[in-house]
Amino acid sequence: MKNISVEELKQKAIEMRRTAITMIHKAQSGHPGGSLSAADLMTALYFKEMNIDPKNPNWEDRDRFVLSKGHVCPIQYSALALLGYVPFETIYTLREYGSPFQGHPDMKKCPGIDISTGSLGQGLSCGVGMAIAGKRDGKDYRVFSLLGDGECQEGQIWEAAQTAVKYQLDNLVVFVDNNRLQIDGTTDEVMPLQDIEMKFQAFGFETKRIDGHSMEAIVDTLDEVRAAKNGLPKCIVLDTVKGKGVSYMEDVADWHGVAPNDTEFELALAEIAGGLK
Repeated sequence: MKNISVEELKQKAIEMRRTAITMIHKAQSGHPGGSLSAADLMTALYFKEMNIDPKNPNWEDRDRFVLSKGHVCPIQYSALALLGYVPFETIYTLREYGSPFQGHPDMKKCPGIDISTGSLGQGLSCGVGMAIAGKRDGKDYRVFSLLGDGECQEGQIWEAAQTAVKYQLDNLVVFVDNNRLQIDGTTDEVMPLQDIEMKFQAFGFETKRIDGHSMEAIVDTLDEVRAAKNGLPKCIVLDTVKGKGVSYMEDVADWHGVAPNDTEFELALAEIAGGLK
């Protein structure tokens, strides 16, 4: 855990959002909506919570992060660049041929990516495997995994959840970006999820539900989770807004995978710079 204040984290989150939107605009391709809804959590994890070393990305004892909703990698690339895993200016090659910053994270191309993801539903299984390995090897590292709410319609998520409980993986923390939208509309329209928190609780997780855009709530929750060594995997449901920070993107499913044009981009930068309301 790093010594950084909540106010400093809020400023970092603004920088993260600006960087991700700039990447997507330059590429004219990418997923802004989910990148923005996940920005506050990603900021807290990378800049405060996770025990990582940008100078040694493959450090054996590092905490692991699995971006199961891999299409929102622009927000992860932003963190990696701002921390110095990669030269900052290189991330504006997003989705270019030969770039390490592909449309989904590739562990063989980009330093700081712990597992390649993209096919939804599979990332939590990878995280469970990492957590089991840590337990069996006597390591103190933790594994953090971020899921999309729409992704929780996948059956493999729940197979992984059962496994996490069976092996008492209290070194695993699962976050659900609950912005209630996916590519084809609302999650209720596509496939109702009911209460995600209660589902994970029923599977045997220790759970909590918070405002995913309150940095105070995120930091306090991470403090609580860090102190809990009770044999239970953790699930934090983050109530978020898709496209958070850009008014015309907020809560609009059409901004799942569309890049802003020049006019929209300038407006987005201006609104993000103004901070979250």
